[in-house]
Amino acid sequence: MQLKYYTYDLVLKHTFTISRDSYDIQKTLIVELGQDGFKGIGEATEDTSYYGFSIEGMIEKLEALRPVIEAYQLEDPESFWDYLHPMLHDERFLHCAIDIAANDLYGKIEGKPLYKIWDLSMDHIPMTNFTIAIDEIDKMKEKLLEQPWPLYKIKLGTDNDIAILRELRKLTDAVFRIDANTAWSAENTVKNSAIMKDLGVEFIEQPMPYESWTEMEWVKKHSALPVMADESCRTEKDLPLCLNRFHGINVKLVKAGGITPARRMLLEAKKMGFRTMVGCMTESSVGIAAVGQLLPYLDYVDMDGALLLKNDIASGPIIRDGIITIPDLPGTGAKLLE
Repeated sequence: MQLKYYTYDLVLKHTFTISRDSYDIQKTLIVELGQDGFKGIGEATEDTSYYGFSIEGMIEKLEALRPVIEAYQLEDPESFWDYLHPMLHDERFLHCAIDIAANDLYGKIEGKPLYKIWDLSMDHIPMTNFTIAIDEIDKMKEKLLEQPWPLYKIKLGTDNDIAILRELRKLTDAVFRIDANTAWSAENTVKNSAIMKDLGVEFIEQPMPYESWTEMEWVKKHSALPVMADESCRTEKDLPLCLNRFHGINVKLVKAGGITPARRMLLEAKKMGFRTMVGCMTESSVGIAAVGQLLPYLDYVDMDGALLLKNDIASGPIIRDGIITIPDLPGTGAKLLE
């Protein structure tokens, strides 16, 4: 295969703030793999504050792997993922970008979207939420009114969470999902769940820190709303840990290490009785298109990342009023813009 890569600064429409971080620009890495006249692209964003993966670190590792990648003849993405795994160890973000590119390339060689290769149908797929990040209440209200939507994810983790939610509820009858990004205690989660259920909230995502396993068992038993694992469900090995602590899992491709392990996680999660969801970063349509191929496996999806950008660098799924249209194109369907 031939290896190329590109870096971009993705500028957000609004400052994006969650309970532990805030930024206006998202750095991202695009990996391109070529073989037999076809090219596939994949993406991994930078996350130095929580997961510890920088663009510079990913490029350094990618260059070290260049001889290995360029000597490889792709036959199927799963075998390629397994081949690279011992060399990448825990470099999941970079592995994700490589794996998406390999899957996209494979789909183009086969001449089919990935979901058709997997014998799936897009006839019945979930709607995506639109994210309202933390801000002053008036600004959060402005953001909501700026983007009318039937389904919102509200980022919380402040001293005024209930007040924020009540003010936003005055503006819309849309369904709310809450993402606390590990900011709450067990007691606050249960208390908030009862109030939020009456405010039209569908579920609460990752209320407590990753390692709060004992407390999450208690929360699951007493919460008035379903609780979904995000930071607590990073890779395949986390599924058994989440079983008695969450009602569902939110898989992110960068956390898992790509489409290949994410798909395995979703299939196993279904067998275990979890509700399934895939989320995204504030990423371009390259990453979002990869998420879109997994839609038939999902109960819920959060794939609005590219909608939050001023400068999307690619085309991919079309999303209007929460409804997702996946282009009938080989691979993931993403194309870098000129």
